[in-house]
Amino acid sequence: MSTMEQILDLARWAPSGDNTQPWRFEVLDEHRLVVHGHDTREHCVYDLDGHPSQMSIGALLETMAIAASTFQLELRSMRHTDTPDNRPTVSITLTPSPGMPADPLADAILRRSVQRRALSRRPLTASEKSALSLALPPGYRVHWLEGGQRVAAARLMFRNAKLRLTMPEAHQVHTSIIEWDARYSEDRIPDQALGADALTTRLMRWVMQDWRRVQFFNTWLAGTLAPRLQMDLIPALACAAHFVLVAEHRPQRIDDYIAAGRAMQRFWLTATMQELQLQPELTPLIFARYVRENRIFSSTPGMQQRAAALSRQGAALVGAEDWDAAVFMGRIGAGAAAESRSLRRPLHELLMAAQ
Repeated sequence: MSTMEQILDLARWAPSGDNTQPWRFEVLDEHRLVVHGHDTREHCVYDLDGHPSQMSIGALLETMAIAASTFQLELRSMRHTDTPDNRPTVSITLTPSPGMPADPLADAILRRSVQRRALSRRPLTASEKSALSLALPPGYRVHWLEGGQRVAAARLMFRNAKLRLTMPEAHQVHTSIIEWDARYSEDRIPDQALGADALTTRLMRWVMQDWRRVQFFNTWLAGTLAPRLQMDLIPALACAAHFVLVAEHRPQRIDDYIAAGRAMQRFWLTATMQELQLQPELTPLIFARYVRENRIFSSTPGMQQRAAALSRQGAALVGAEDWDAAVFMGRIGAGAAAESRSLRRPLHELLMAAQ
């Protein structure tokens, strides 16, 4: 395997929403390649304007830079501003840099994963919090939600889950991203990684086959209660803290979101190096932006009002200014790594012929 292939083989482990892996690699020569990105905005209510996918591309670029450093190669990137917003394209040059130290975060690339199950409630130590804060590049800071605020964050996630589980637009996404009867998945989320027990998972699989079943269970049998308890409320309480990554300026452009993705990845890899586990909690921020920009995301009556109430709850918890400039949110804590997780497509499926 060539040096370029080894770098890409590590870079492909960058996180992406629902394991979509919105990138393909066009290798030009041993030091140059083009990353062809795409997003899922047309069919995924969570990928608002493609910004979450753009953050994933940022995470890819940061992972690629970290991997390249282990070969004393410095990554330089330039986004093609003439490509469509839903097809962000980035040219990459890997320049030899003799004496360049290997980024220690390289050791965490393969170990980093999402842990959706309960974590330790042990508070983060001062050194752990310091390392995480220092991992962020200039222009970003972390807003911690600990103690009583951790409980308030759990209430936010519990109510946010009801919004997600009761609208058809989200149901369409959920049915396409779960691989059932699976411990691992190369292109989706395995059901064993969702955080629900076996009985609830089996029931979810049956109910989710038909939106009419979902509506019936939600209306008459409190159908969202067990999933929300197991996948949202309990994990949200069983952690050391929740956190919000805040940008100095609210992101506006594609490059802002790519930069935010790079910051997010350094934070997440640093958590892994600290033997901490992490679970993203991005959807409250996405729905808050729908509300802030007065954009309709569901045909179901009442959803916009629910999202507005959730956004107000988030702003009261974090502060209106930080809530508006937030780029990422999650929960964190000590604990065992996930036993079930998303894998990645093999590298040969991500490579494309030079154009």
